[in-house]
Amino acid sequence: MSQRKPLTPGPDGIVRLAGGNPQIPKGYGDAVVQTYIDAMPGWQSAVGRRLDAIIEKTVPGVEKAVKWNSPFYGTEKDHWFMSYHCMTRYLKVSFFKGAHLDPPPPGTSKQPDVRYLDIYEEDEIDEARFADWVRQASRLPGEKM
Repeated sequence: MSQRKPLTPGPDGIVRLAGGNPQIPKGYGDAVVQTYIDAMPGWQSAVGRRLDAIIEKTVPGVEKAVKWNSPFYGTEKDHWFMSYHCMTRYLKVSFFKGAHLDPPPPGTSKQPDVRYLDIYEEDEIDEARFADWVRQASRLPGEKM
């Protein structure tokens, strides 16, 4: 049986998983999500900050958590409508009931309800479209996780 090599913190003290995703302990609330956003690599941190601001503006009182090294957003504790995750060259935004959004986000999944939006460094974010997806997603039943 092979043994995993322990992950070591980078110069900033943050342990990053494959693709640069920060390893942040599970927790609830804005503070833990801001810790995750601060630890996102390079340009992804600024995008994470923009997405977080749009989500907060669109869904006042949104619930936040970090689970499985990703920030989650919901309308009640442990019922989530979206998340995002750092990949090597892009940020993967997951809408858990994205197939029910009009129009649905472009990325498909093996899970029939899930849709993705991949954001690359050079992409312009259509904030109005993103806010509309967030608004729609927040009104659907959340995934219990």
